[in-house]
Amino acid sequence: MAPNNNLTAILYGIEDLRLENLEIPKIKDEEVLLEMDCVGICGSDVHYLVHGRIGDFIVEKPMIIGHEASGVVKKLGKNVKNLAVGDRVAIEPGVPCRMCEFCKTGKYNLCPDIVFCATPPYDGNLRRFYAHAADFCFKLPDHVTMEEGALLEPLSVGVHTCRRAEIQLGDIVMILGAGPIGLVSLLTAKEMGATKVIILDLIQSRLDVAKELGADYTIAIQKNDSEGELVKRIHSLLGAQPNKSLDCSGAEATNRLGLLATKSGGVFVIVGNGPPEVKVPMVGSVCREVDIRGVFRYANDYPAALALVASGKANVKRLVTHHFDITETADAFKASRYGTDGAIKVMIHCQPRNKNNPKPF
Repeated sequence: MAPNNNLTAILYGIEDLRLENLEIPKIKDEEVLLEMDCVGICGSDVHYLVHGRIGDFIVEKPMIIGHEASGVVKKLGKNVKNLAVGDRVAIEPGVPCRMCEFCKTGKYNLCPDIVFCATPPYDGNLRRFYAHAADFCFKLPDHVTMEEGALLEPLSVGVHTCRRAEIQLGDIVMILGAGPIGLVSLLTAKEMGATKVIILDLIQSRLDVAKELGADYTIAIQKNDSEGELVKRIHSLLGAQPNKSLDCSGAEATNRLGLLATKSGGVFVIVGNGPPEVKVPMVGSVCREVDIRGVFRYANDYPAALALVASGKANVKRLVTHHFDITETADAFKASRYGTDGAIKVMIHCQPRNKNNPKPF
């Protein structure tokens, strides 16, 4: 391996994404060197490109982009026991301190010192070679593709979201937003026992995919639909009120709709990132004892996500609509940003596509 043969996607600032060759990183004793294979584009990656920030996370210096990823182990740190050279792995992108109160109580996603890929000030993994903590790499079974490995990241968000909602047998679930997170939440909710799932979105093509993946009902929201009309339509289609609702959009309109449509005593979970302040019908929700819960990434959810994919119960491959080589990163971001040709999940390949996949692909 040439020491500087590490093609890397670097975000310098708003609308300024460049490809550069960097040195291959050296690894610490508890790390592995990975030859990266697949990196999916997340909405947060696009948001950093377009706005340069998400809330208090601000791109103030050049940052390597990418966090939904899989790769192949090329070198082991001297203390690594759980992996071997040649293992194909999914990469959980957030490495916490392991020492604080949140880490010790299993909520390491809330660790104040977590190092999370492509979240300022930390670099991501859209590059040909990358060093990562070995205990946050998950070996893929032989039949699981590298694309599926990369998609464990958004699927883990879906798992965490449904666990936060405490979805169980017999639940009636409403999902607001049929983007990647809405779709993986749909897959997870069905596997956790939801009897009926309704999903709403502005884009019909995404709702069509939701139907393929098991949604019982879909609603294409029109811009002139009123809240009251939508609530009535949701309840009419379900023949009941959803007792668990997941807002995978985060817009003020979906915050409001979720609170209004959720059954009294139910649970409303917000996973989508919206504006910092919104106006919502809080008093009515409080009086009906609707629990409002937040979601921030995930914790201890990768094993469950991997089990869902390995068993064939979560068809995440259907989410991948576009493939690009790392040399085409600019085009990949354009497709993801503008939803080109119905783009849902855009996958960037750091190696020739299918190089590390099981055969037949």
